[in-house]
Amino acid sequence: MDTGNIFSDVPADMLDEDVSELLVGSASRVERIVSRGHASPPEGWYDQDEHEWVLLLSGGAEVEFADGETVMLTPGDWVNIPAGTRHRVLWTDEDRDSVWLAVFYRS
Repeated sequence: MDTGNIFSDVPADMLDEDVSELLVGSASRVERIVSRGHASPPEGWYDQDEHEWVLLLSGGAEVEFADGETVMLTPGDWVNIPAGTRHRVLWTDEDRDSVWLAVFYRS
């Protein structure tokens, strides 16, 4: 049995987002992502082969989609991003950790 705390072991200094795999299966994986003022590069888009369900546990963030739609996230908000949907993170809170729980899965 594995156990842990989603808010523990966050690095004090982060140049990049901190990504930790919590669970990996044959058709899915669960990650904890910690952002602190991080954003996607202006010219960069995520375009994944997997669906991604993300829940923001703390902090704040805004996600933009290639069609121009944006989603503002506060703690407790989640979004399901279908595979092949181009998206990027516009901003994350600079003053506190934005902790994401991300579930990647295949249909």
